[in-house]
Amino acid sequence: MISTPYLLRRLAELNIIDAARDQALARDGILTLADLELAIAEERRSVDGAALRDAAHLLHQERRPITLGRAWDILDPLIAAIARCPHVDAVEPAAAVRRAAPLLHSLALTGRAANPARAIDSIVSLPPIAEVLHRTAARALVLSEGHEVDIRIAPAEEYGSLQFAATGPPAHVAAVRRTCGPRPSAAESDVYAAAGLAYLPPELRDSPDALDAARHGRMPRLVERADVRGDLHMHSTYSDGKDSVRRMLEASQALGHEYVAITDHSEHAGAARTVTPAQIERQRDEIARLRGEFPRMDILHGLEVDILPDGRLDCPDAVLASLDIVLASLHDPAGDDPARLTRRCVGAIRHPLVSIITHPSNQLVGRREGYDMDYDEIYAAAAETGTALEIDGAPTHLDLSGERAREAVRAGVTVAIDSDCHRARWLERQMRFGIGTARRGWVEPAHVLNARSVSEVRAFLARKRGR
Repeated sequence: MISTPYLLRRLAELNIIDAARDQALARDGILTLADLELAIAEERRSVDGAALRDAAHLLHQERRPITLGRAWDILDPLIAAIARCPHVDAVEPAAAVRRAAPLLHSLALTGRAANPARAIDSIVSLPPIAEVLHRTAARALVLSEGHEVDIRIAPAEEYGSLQFAATGPPAHVAAVRRTCGPRPSAAESDVYAAAGLAYLPPELRDSPDALDAARHGRMPRLVERADVRGDLHMHSTYSDGKDSVRRMLEASQALGHEYVAITDHSEHAGAARTVTPAQIERQRDEIARLRGEFPRMDILHGLEVDILPDGRLDCPDAVLASLDIVLASLHDPAGDDPARLTRRCVGAIRHPLVSIITHPSNQLVGRREGYDMDYDEIYAAAAETGTALEIDGAPTHLDLSGERAREAVRAGVTVAIDSDCHRARWLERQMRFGIGTARRGWVEPAHVLNARSVSEVRAFLARKRGR
């Protein structure tokens, strides 16, 4: 039995549409909430009337968003399966996943094929797909792991316009199309060029001033994966990591990192396991031995310390001074008001042994907003003291957020993009999430500490300690 797409089912349940209107929406390609929002943004005749507009707002509010990490859990096996189809030349994520949004309401993929209908025929029978909800010659709306995934295929000469429309967001697509209209394009850059705009990377398309920047050619060269030369935040079995120091180093070397920092949780952190001062000594000895086995990769011995409710760090300065790098985290709000939380954070920033403030707002994506603090004061203190603020790639954090990362670099802050990884197999994925978040914040390579050589990183750390 074929189910009804979520959008059409809910509109019928709300008595917004009848069978005839259902068919009219389907003919116009309006099968998902993203389709409806785009049709509304483009003021199409098929969505005239306040009822559909109100329904779109209601459905957006009622539908529980998916985290970026969960989205990739669903899409990764589907992308891998589609990539093996003989009739598909390329497949990529679309919608908010491609924009690296931390929370999203839809999942979509775009593919390129010489014969889209044949490609769809081969895709709909793939094992990751549990059910086909709707199908045309160039599109399949399917269920995978209980979530709708919109799969669209286009020939090479139309692939750019497909990518552009499917990536969104709807308001952005509608604004560009008002200038140039929908037209077949082989590359997304052609869509923007037809509208008299510089190409906008997907991660910037949610920014309210992105079109103005594209119109006037004020486009940054955003940080890319190839720019990042090391990872300065990861955990091992000395604290709550799942893999040994050796395994984390092996995986980091396989990724081509020039340097890494092992930064387990300090003694008073709320993690399941923490590292004691005695274990820090044992870890130091192990890292010293391992340096001989990884001669092409610099290994920094570090620690992620907690900023305690009284503002102190939860590890003696004598121990911190013996480390190569110290990260400080505000894990516990302790019931503090914004002013006290800000003072705790700024106090850690001004500590001469603290090099990086990790996940500065301590947001938990989809569960808790970041702490309410005076971020302008935090940025000013970080810029003044030469303390880096982190863009954390752990899908639970993604913090600094894109918006705050942009504020920070505008204030002259150096940022670090780290994986905060607790498991070797997620090192690349979480670094990719961190880079996507940084790109949403208009971050350029010059802003990023770990886009520099290891000698430059060590000089940065030494300058802070020299204060």
